[in-house]
Amino acid sequence: MKRALHLLGELFLWLAAVLGGISILLVVLGWAMNISLIMFRTGSMEPTIPTGAVAVVQEISAEEVEVGDILTVDRDDQLPVTHRVTSIEPGAGSAERVIRMQGDANETEDPHPYTITEARLSLFHIPHIANAVNQLNNPYLLGLITVVAAAGVGWTFWPREEDRPCSSAAPSPAPASPPPRHRPRHTSVE
Repeated sequence: MKRALHLLGELFLWLAAVLGGISILLVVLGWAMNISLIMFRTGSMEPTIPTGAVAVVQEISAEEVEVGDILTVDRDDQLPVTHRVTSIEPGAGSAERVIRMQGDANETEDPHPYTITEARLSLFHIPHIANAVNQLNNPYLLGLITVVAAAGVGWTFWPREEDRPCSSAAPSPAPASPPPRHRPRHTSVE
């Protein structure tokens, strides 16, 4: 039983270390490559991207946008919109583009064009996980995860009886040293 608990503790630590390492790697990659997540709350991109999906998006410059791309564009005083690019025109400056977009489930293009210098390109999406990801904002859930992780680490590192020196046993005697060698005395006979 003790061995099983020890192995369970070791497994917990390895799992926590791997998940922590993956989390750090994803944060660094996200920052270095301008990658973020977008949650879909409407069905305007169905069936390509269903309601409740989470898309991984990468920020790109307007010069990189192509017709057919699925882009997330920021709008003043409104939530961002994620639709498919239907046309691209040059903007006022060399880094600016005027695009028109339409949701795959919509029968008409969006009513107004979007003037952009950058946008977020949808790389891929994972269906039906938006609610789970959204729950990570819940302070009670975050508190529970923190308490469980702290309890797991504490339980793993808590001293066990087999790890403690036994205080009731008498100290073992020092090894006996061999008796000194005596040279035999020789007497001389005359």
